[in-house]
Amino acid sequence: MKSVTVPYIEGLETMSPENREIEMEIHGSRIYVDTANWPEEWPYRPAVTASVARSASHLFIAYHVRGLDLRAEAMEDNGPVWEDSCCEFFISDPSDGTYYNFEMNCIGTLLGAKRKSRSECTHFDSARLAEVIRYTSLKRERYDISGKVFTWDAVMGIPFSLVGLDGSRLPERVRANFYKCGDKTAHPHFLSWNPIDVPSPDFHRPDFFGELILK
Repeated sequence: MKSVTVPYIEGLETMSPENREIEMEIHGSRIYVDTANWPEEWPYRPAVTASVARSASHLFIAYHVRGLDLRAEAMEDNGPVWEDSCCEFFISDPSDGTYYNFEMNCIGTLLGAKRKSRSECTHFDSARLAEVIRYTSLKRERYDISGKVFTWDAVMGIPFSLVGLDGSRLPERVRANFYKCGDKTAHPHFLSWNPIDVPSPDFHRPDFFGELILK
């Protein structure tokens, strides 16, 4: 099981995107979302890193992606963002055995839910999703381009209160995983940070989450 230390950076949630990027570049922890768990059928691996850090109230994940194709068709929150050029973060709730998934396409359309499993879930409504700080480097418009290399950034700032945690009394460790997918891009891919040992693509596997060490 992989682990990563999540450092504390004061005031991340109030910074401008530019200042937040600098702070996370200097002080955040970098991981590589590079495990192709099903290489025979889905061998393509775009280059994906994520920087992680936290403030007193939010957990931040800043993805940097370089790869073929660019797809963004989901314009409404809680739509099929996983079909697009998409970055995802799943985290377990240590209190009740459930987990949360946050999936954001390359233009900032977000899906968020609390889940017992892939099929048993409650999606966050628009008011709760609005609590997530979002940033992407691309204009908010539809894309469906293949055969070119693109570089883009996507940032999620997730309030601890949205995932069953108290920012003033955080546990030392929580279980989580980071993903990159693009089900309907010209080069479909299903990458994870912590490996997933199942026969076919399935990100909804808390038993294969890694570990975040909260500082």
